[in-house]
Amino acid sequence: MKKRIIFLFVLLVLISGIIIALKWWPVINQSIQIPAPIPILQKSYTADELHIKTIKSTIDCDKDSIDDYTDIMLGARAYIDSRPKYKSDYYLGGYPPDGVGVCTDVIWKAFKAAGYSLKDMVDQDIAKNPKAYTTIQKADPNIDFRRVKNLKIFFSRNAISLTLDTTDVAAWQPGDIVIYVDSHIAMVSSKRNKTGRPYILHNAGRPTEEDRLTRKTIVGHYRWKG
Repeated sequence: MKKRIIFLFVLLVLISGIIIALKWWPVINQSIQIPAPIPILQKSYTADELHIKTIKSTIDCDKDSIDDYTDIMLGARAYIDSRPKYKSDYYLGGYPPDGVGVCTDVIWKAFKAAGYSLKDMVDQDIAKNPKAYTTIQKADPNIDFRRVKNLKIFFSRNAISLTLDTTDVAAWQPGDIVIYVDSHIAMVSSKRNKTGRPYILHNAGRPTEEDRLTRKTIVGHYRWKG
């Protein structure tokens, strides 16, 4: 009889504990801070280390003694390093607030760092050549320059179109723009892997500079004329 009482008491304690745990689990769960996964460090190389010639622009739009190609690439890197949160939205005036953005924001931020207003250039090209922009039914300056399909048309019209062959590593230079089949846009970095293939600077959910040039099928590769 005594053992039975003890058993029932232990059982009651266990049941009570489970009930309390279930009641308070939402609060406990919210208080638990799960650390972000540690990114895998990638060994990178410079073009000089791999004996690959780096192409420099003959133009320096903002007169800061840094050529446009390098300036654009450094602008993209600076924006990526600011760790903007991925947020896709529509903004009056076109520009998202500081600290948030999508893949296209890497590009206009990069151009801004080199002295260009990509928004103004895209808006002007759309206004002057509306039939060229088959992706647009009605122009909207609040969003047009932040749509990958529109940027593909803009760069195909106003930049140098280059090879899509990623095995020709020397053809991919810092500051080049890359457009993928999944409506994603990125910029070529100055960093390269051991085979010479360059990294990309992009935001596909998280801002990063990584060895992922071949992440998807490439449908556009452009170099700004200035």
